[in-house]
Amino acid sequence: QVQLKESGGGLVQPGGSLRLSCAASGSIFSIATIGWYRQAPGKERELVALITTGDITNYADSVKGRFTISRVNAKAPVYLQMNGLKPEDTAVYYCSAVTIVAHTYWGQGTLVTVST
Repeated sequence: QVQLKESGGGLVQPGGSLRLSCAASGSIFSIATIGWYRQAPGKERELVALITTGDITNYADSVKGRFTISRVNAKAPVYLQMNGLKPEDTAVYYCSAVTIVAHTYWGQGTLVTVST
């Protein structure tokens, strides 16, 4: 079992920055991939960024160059550094872990609001 907890969401002005954190507990060494997803009202959930066990990263085109997913090691939280935030980035952001046996776990989400 893997437990995930997101933190770091809040209200920020356009052009501002936030850093989200995803803390994993339980069988953390069974995790193959951790991804950040987001869901805006009336929209489908979309993949924002992911990082693999080997620290290979991928980003949605809409956030490329602005967001960075990272972790110090497999025992540390996974971060999503968000710079140059835009109103269209407003969403509930979810952390998701996929294990080596392809089981998916989700956190409860953290709300990011980009507005004046």
